[in-house]
Amino acid sequence: MSTNIIELQKDSELRSVLEETNEICVLYFWAEWAAQCTQVDEVIQDLASKYAKTKFFKIEAENFDHISEGYEIMAVPTVIITQKEKVIGRVDGVNIAKLVHEVGTTCAEANGVSAQPAASATQAEFEQDLNTRLKGLVERAPVMVFIKGTAAQPRCGFSKKIIGMLNEHSIKYGYFDILTDEEVRQGLKEYSDWPTYPQLYINGELAGGLDIVKEMIESGELMEMIPKDSIAA
Repeated sequence: MSTNIIELQKDSELRSVLEETNEICVLYFWAEWAAQCTQVDEVIQDLASKYAKTKFFKIEAENFDHISEGYEIMAVPTVIITQKEKVIGRVDGVNIAKLVHEVGTTCAEANGVSAQPAASATQAEFEQDLNTRLKGLVERAPVMVFIKGTAAQPRCGFSKKIIGMLNEHSIKYGYFDILTDEEVRQGLKEYSDWPTYPQLYINGELAGGLDIVKEMIESGELMEMIPKDSIAA
């Protein structure tokens, strides 16, 4: 790990830098359980190597909830770029093109390197990157459901109902908690052309939301679509 990546152990480490210096700092909020942080971890490592004079603070969001609340961290990963206590850049979710551009724009001068050209972070590149990730998510398991919360603890009534339906019919499924990643939450609506959650996918194809799934169960259509390997014996 680069020496300018600081895994935050106590508040004072961050507070002293922000209060006593005029340095630009990168604050990377993450969680060990969040698989979506893995890709951002790698990018942060690369950026820290390139911008070696900039301090990158790696902050486990749930262990420093008051800091997270202060920066309005709603999901991980989130990257905040700050000078003193002023936020000068922010990247929510897995948006690699924007992350590289924001860090390059704000940190290049202090590090004596050329800033990333704006063209490197075009909207088209970002959308392509996000769509590739969404395709991977919907195909992660033969049956995938996108819900609010976890399968064990759904955080809305609709999510609880669809999980109950799948469990009742002994369907094996993977799930993704959309509350942990705003990019996925918003991007999947466009990717699937379906504006609400939960969303159920079978072999990478959208089956529908709660009402549609309920109708398919009642008609027997859903069980015909479910791969045999995804039905518990």
